[in-house]
Amino acid sequence: MKNDKEIKRVVKDKYAEIARRGGEKGCCARDSCCDVDKGVLSSTFSDSYDGMEGYLPEADLGLGCGLPVKFAGLREGQTVVDLGSGAGNDVFVARTAVGRSGRVIGVDMTQDMIEKARLNNARLGYDNVEFRLGDIEELPVADGTADVVVSNCVINLVPDKKKAFSEIFRILKPRAHFCISDIVLEGELPDELVELAELYAGCVAGALQQNDCIEVIKAAGFSKVEIKDAKRIDLAKDILKGHLSKDTLDAISKSDVAIMSITVVGHKPGFKGKS
Repeated sequence: MKNDKEIKRVVKDKYAEIARRGGEKGCCARDSCCDVDKGVLSSTFSDSYDGMEGYLPEADLGLGCGLPVKFAGLREGQTVVDLGSGAGNDVFVARTAVGRSGRVIGVDMTQDMIEKARLNNARLGYDNVEFRLGDIEELPVADGTADVVVSNCVINLVPDKKKAFSEIFRILKPRAHFCISDIVLEGELPDELVELAELYAGCVAGALQQNDCIEVIKAAGFSKVEIKDAKRIDLAKDILKGHLSKDTLDAISKSDVAIMSITVVGHKPGFKGKS
């Protein structure tokens, strides 16, 4: 990847393909959301929504890396914005939490995903859910709209993460908060691994170091930043053999590099009390 425009094109093309042929839970484990060419990441990438109220299997394309709605503290009547909403998985779970008096807005940059999400919502008949086509770096949402912003394994795909968190800050109400599941790194990935284009659609090559990610969030103005959940994600080494040199594979095996999924919460200034 050489520039932001090319990164976005790769991500958009791959997720459009997933939307067109997806529709079954767990596509990531089988063949597509991590790598259209047969899964660079292990099948432990996405978490299970089974048993969560409001869960719609048709909207779960296996693209997440956590359960942000579980840790978001959603309440009746809140307005929630989901960034990178895909086919609507987190939107529909969030809608159950905020109820009829609440509102949920999903934003995605892929037209195919928007269409799929709107079709799913038409089947459910929710009149307080909407899906908007838009870019996370320039959200089609007014200032101070959201009580809570959620996102599941999407921010690391955004080239300008400072701008992304600035936009999240902008659309949140005073004393509101976000809850985001995302991929971060501990240790430096080898250059060969970073340059694999398919990893941009697998949420790895665009990831920040964990400490850097937290600093970006704080620099955007957020306080009470806290990691609520974390897990390590393993690369499928048998797949990497077809992409990386022996020297690079040896270096990875000897290093302490870790790819982590974290769920992090941050509050706009003015928050009082405990998280």
